[in-house]
Amino acid sequence: MTTQTILPVDAARITELSQTGGEPAWLKDSRLKALELAAALELPKLEKTRIDRWNINHYGSYKAATAVASLAEAPSSVAALIAGQEEGNLVIQRNSGAVYTHLSPELAAQGVIFTDLATAAKEHGDLVQKYLHKAVLPEEHAIAALHAALWNGGVFLYVPKNVVIETPLQAILLTDDAEATFVPHILIVADTNSSVTYVDNYVSDKTEAGLHNGAVEVFVGAGAAVRYATVHQFGEDTTDVTYRRAVVENDGTIEWIVGEMNYGDTASDTKSVLKGNGASSDAKVIAVGSGSQKLNYTTQAQHFGKSTPSDMITRAVMRESATSIINGITKIEKGATRADGQQTEKVLMLSPKARGDANPILLIDEDDVTAGHAASVGQVNPEQIYYLMSRGISRHDAEKLIIYGFLAPVVSQIPLEGLRNQLQTLVERKLGQ
Repeated sequence: MTTQTILPVDAARITELSQTGGEPAWLKDSRLKALELAAALELPKLEKTRIDRWNINHYGSYKAATAVASLAEAPSSVAALIAGQEEGNLVIQRNSGAVYTHLSPELAAQGVIFTDLATAAKEHGDLVQKYLHKAVLPEEHAIAALHAALWNGGVFLYVPKNVVIETPLQAILLTDDAEATFVPHILIVADTNSSVTYVDNYVSDKTEAGLHNGAVEVFVGAGAAVRYATVHQFGEDTTDVTYRRAVVENDGTIEWIVGEMNYGDTASDTKSVLKGNGASSDAKVIAVGSGSQKLNYTTQAQHFGKSTPSDMITRAVMRESATSIINGITKIEKGATRADGQQTEKVLMLSPKARGDANPILLIDEDDVTAGHAASVGQVNPEQIYYLMSRGISRHDAEKLIIYGFLAPVVSQIPLEGLRNQLQTLVERKLGQ
């Protein structure tokens, strides 16, 4: 049975918006082609998840963003996230477009580009066109196609050859208007032997139903290193569907740090394509589910190059009646000799109604490789709680210690102190502690 894709906009409206926004002709054509694809494609098939029953059609309508002159005028709901950023490198998107962008003169002088993607498409069209929609392909399924047709705002980061950026670059993406389209696209290009850390936060501040259809594309050049850290903390009225892809060339490195702290239904797919020899990937995912959330997380590594190591670690805590599907997929293609793919998925359930499903998958078409996986699903061990309580610790604090001990192997490896502290605070909030 096929599921009919509901198009939230027609070709005439796409053309009108593109022309009003001053977009180049190639981008308008790209949007129209993607919209045509969306009408013919089916929804993605997620394991044990009926995404067609989710709120995936509430796109709203495009609303022009109003720029702010300084951070003092930024929305109060993101104040804590931009504290101390007066001189930092920062992009803020509110609903359908960017409202604030800043790049230090020092980085600009080195050729770094850091702005919203809509602006980059007009000012750096050749560069954007070369990479846009080349990792998250519109033809994959209807949601990817609709994203390619409707994306707005977003972030574009380009790091030239041999440029090493020590300070993290940051973006805040806020949705607080249920009637405004919120479809940001993140595009990062790190040229040969460059290095960069990028951190973003996705936040909602509304009580009406909404949808985030997001995509992330990262292109890591030969010998380059990209650390991508992201935290999603949408409210229970926002459905979050996000696809992340990285393409890594010879001896390049991609590091994913993903904090899934939403309160609504969430599906995310984070994939590293190790295209070049010596390319490597490290993915750390931490998730907490609460209420009646339905969650589906997939982490993937696809090995094409020789001597390509990948490591994936996911740890999820489910409470109340939340349910989760955790997939890890290691795919080693023919010819990817001496590849090494490792993955671990663990789910801790805090109540009888919580459910977790961890699925490690190895798909190997080459003999000269190393691969391994580990997965576990279980509840808090009552013997551990009894032991701690026998030492004078309350039940509440005993459970808290066990949960933090469960998450520590991932959280402790996060190299950004600010992100570690933020995730710790969000975990405590989601666990009601």
